[in-house]
Amino acid sequence: MEDLFRSYWWLLFPLAWFIYGGFNSLLNYRRQKDTLDLIKTYAAKGQEPPEALLKVLERPIDADDDSWHSRRGDGGRMNDGNWFSVVLFGVMGVGFAYASWADIYGAGEAFLIVAFVLGALCLASLVSALMGRRRG
Repeated sequence: MEDLFRSYWWLLFPLAWFIYGGFNSLLNYRRQKDTLDLIKTYAAKGQEPPEALLKVLERPIDADDDSWHSRRGDGGRMNDGNWFSVVLFGVMGVGFAYASWADIYGAGEAFLIVAFVLGALCLASLVSALMGRRRG
């Protein structure tokens, strides 16, 4: 069992991401359900629900709070997440390229493949960030 964990320790990261996504979806579902219950309460009293309460239902159930509401007032999504991805994938790509060059754990070829994939993701995020900046 210890050898299994030593060989597949990296699976903890996708598993944690999966659990976080499920928990986030559950919280968003509960938010939408509670909003509908509150609107039903207003309807039972014969009152008009506040506009802010109705806007909560317009938002997609899987939208994050910070990316859906633009703090700049332009009505679109903020572009900062793309730049974060550029930096994250770039740094991780450099780290895996170094691991490939140093042949850590004797898996230089595997680290090189990961470095190329992360480099491609970095370039794709960079293009997305630059194109998003041009549109906005």
